[in-house]
Amino acid sequence: MEQLQLDRLVEQLEGAFGEELPFSTGELSLGQVDVLRQVFGDDGYQSYLQDQVNRQIIRDFTINAVMLGFLPEQGVTGISAQVATREGRAALSLHMLMSSVEQAAELMGPQESEPLQKLKPGLKLPPYIKLIQG
Repeated sequence: MEQLQLDRLVEQLEGAFGEELPFSTGELSLGQVDVLRQVFGDDGYQSYLQDQVNRQIIRDFTINAVMLGFLPEQGVTGISAQVATREGRAALSLHMLMSSVEQAAELMGPQESEPLQKLKPGLKLPPYIKLIQG
């Protein structure tokens, strides 16, 4: 089996997406472009954007689960405490991305998820991915 090259896979996916939509329908001046770079390049904006993505994942997953009958409408109340925090939304959206809507009832319980932690490579070695082939 060929070794997985994540960079090549990402590049292939990006190429398959086709042309990106224009950011603005009108022409932007150099000053406007500089301001946009300053705003969109800021760490605060990146955190805001990631949180908006997490909220959208949770909304879409939950609506799909309810519409397809895998979760009663009242089952949504089980996640109220978790989605109230940025870290809770990040953890729940990650679980939702890795789950199918058939598992929605398991994810929507009132259980508290463990907080996310940054990974730290052992022995000061650079991070790596080990593929398990079977």
